[in-house]
Amino acid sequence: MSRTGILFVISAPSGVGKTSLCEALCADVDDVVRSVSCATRAPRAQEQDGLDYHFISAQQFAERVAAGDFLEWACVHRHRYGTLRQPIDEAAAAGKDVLLVIDVQGAAQLRAAGIDAVHVFVLPPSWQTLEERLAGREPGAKTARSKLASERLAVARQESAQYAAYDYVLINDCFAEALAVLKAIVLAERHRVRHANPAPIRQLLNSGA
Repeated sequence: MSRTGILFVISAPSGVGKTSLCEALCADVDDVVRSVSCATRAPRAQEQDGLDYHFISAQQFAERVAAGDFLEWACVHRHRYGTLRQPIDEAAAAGKDVLLVIDVQGAAQLRAAGIDAVHVFVLPPSWQTLEERLAGREPGAKTARSKLASERLAVARQESAQYAAYDYVLINDCFAEALAVLKAIVLAERHRVRHANPAPIRQLLNSGA
């Protein structure tokens, strides 16, 4: 009997670097996969459909909501994002730990539904650093970029105030250190009694002296 994979909910304000951390963790630790969310917004530069997000229309998203296909979904910065239930269930059943990169609304939905998950919140090193990152990723004129960055920064402050609802919190100041902390969280959770693979433990306990 193999263990059932653990669901890790990773939340952070836009621009903090949660996606980069999760991608690095998947590359560094065996049997960890990142869930690919659905999004109704257009892809940003370098983003690939099916890899970064499943980019679908607002109508398609609404149809999947009505069909009950989403484990959670939320409206963030005027666009809808959601996690499909079936891929999560399949990965967990195969013994894969799943990183669910979602916002505070989606995380709250999972907690309210009583879904077993480990919740991790990632904070920025400073608000100034985050504002600079946000301004750099917005298209258009400098004034428009600054306005959008300010709006997102206000949302980031509101989201970050909810970190106490999570199991773990870390600050992404030094990427290597933040990655090491996230890796330690995953490895430690695998050794919790309720998450551990029971097969080798039972084999040991049932073996002769």
